[in-house]
Amino acid sequence: MEKGDHSMFSIDIQDVLKLGIALLLGGIIGAERERYKKDAGLRTTILITLGSALFTILSLRISVVNEELTRIASNIVTGIGFLGAGVIIQEHGRVKGLTTAATIWISAAIGMACGGGEFALAAVVTFLTMIVLIPL
Repeated sequence: MEKGDHSMFSIDIQDVLKLGIALLLGGIIGAERERYKKDAGLRTTILITLGSALFTILSLRISVVNEELTRIASNIVTGIGFLGAGVIIQEHGRVKGLTTAATIWISAAIGMACGGGEFALAAVVTFLTMIVLIPL
């Protein structure tokens, strides 16, 4: 199947792999967040990585010029910013939720890497994220 040659009912096994890896890596981060009862837990993080991967896959399919690719990617980042802003609150003079917001942001980036087929990079960033979240 050539690029742009997708019928309504065809499925590319590479795309399924990209989505599966996004689900797995989002699940790893989400499980840690769930364990500590954070606002963005397992399901939220998985949905963020899956959605970002899907938007990236679709942008690769539908874009005609490179400017469209970067515009779609930048809009993913902007949209994720709204989710992140939703978990940041001020309580008793302290700002809470910044780590959860940053986790949402990095999960979207990991999903985008998966959608772009950059599995090793996505795995390394997931590993580094876990180093930051667990022992620190």
